[in-house]
Amino acid sequence: MPNVLIIGATRGLGYQLAKQYAQREFSVTGTARSAPPKDAHHDIHWISGVDVAEESAGKKITAGLKGHKQDLVILTAGYFGKESFDEPDYDAEVKMYKTSAIGPVFIVHHLHKAGLLKTGENGSKICIVSSESGSITLRDISEGGGMFGHHASKAASNMVGRLLSLDLKDQGIAVVMLHPGFMRTEMTKSVGFDKFWDDGGAVTPDVAAKSMIEWIDNDFDMSKTGQYWAPRGPGDIGTAEAVLGKKESLPTPLQLPW
Repeated sequence: MPNVLIIGATRGLGYQLAKQYAQREFSVTGTARSAPPKDAHHDIHWISGVDVAEESAGKKITAGLKGHKQDLVILTAGYFGKESFDEPDYDAEVKMYKTSAIGPVFIVHHLHKAGLLKTGENGSKICIVSSESGSITLRDISEGGGMFGHHASKAASNMVGRLLSLDLKDQGIAVVMLHPGFMRTEMTKSVGFDKFWDDGGAVTPDVAAKSMIEWIDNDFDMSKTGQYWAPRGPGDIGTAEAVLGKKESLPTPLQLPW
C-alpha cells in the first residue's frame, strides 16, 4: 500500500486529495494547522499543529510520520493575500513567501535527512502545488499588475521546486510543480476572484484533485522532474491564448512556461 503525505489537508484541494487517496486505499497522512476536519475520512492519519510558514513544520512532520517512508508527497498548503499597487501588504507578502517558497525547502530537507523519502529506481515523488500565476511568461498586460506576493511567491515556489529536483535527481526522487486549476474555493473568493469563476472555467476542488491524481498516476515520472505542468490544460488560464496561442491548439496536459 503506497504512503501518501498531503501537506495542508484540512480544506480545499488538500482535503480532496487526502480524501480521494484514502478512498483508493492508499495509506494517507495529512497535516493540519490546528485540528483535522470533523468529517475527514476515517482512514487518514493526521499530524496536527503544522504551520508551513513556520520553521518548525519540517521537524513536526518527520516526527509525526514515525519512520514511515513516503511514496508521494504533495505540498498544497497555501495563503492568498489581496494586494494592489496602491495598497501593498508587507505582512501578507512575507506570509505568502514563507508558505509557498521557504516552507517547501525546509520540509523536503527534513523529510530527506530523516530517511523518509524513498530513493533509487522506485524513488519518492514530490508535487509542489504552484499556480499558473507563477509564470512570468503568462503575465500579460490585459491582466494588469498587483497581487505581488501571490504571483511572485508562486514564481519563487517554481524555482525552489526546480532546484530541489536538481539536488534529488541522482537519488531517484522526482519533483514537479503543478497548476491544479482555477478553483471555486474560499481562498479565491476571499480576494474577489469569485466574480471570474464562471467565465474563467473555475472548478470545484474535488474535480481539480481528480485531475491531479490522474496526471500523477499516468504522466509523472523522472522524465518530468523539475518541470511545471497544468494537468487540466489551458482551459482556465486566462492569458493562455494571448501568450501561447489558441486554446484548442494547445495540449492537455500542458507544460507551462516559466
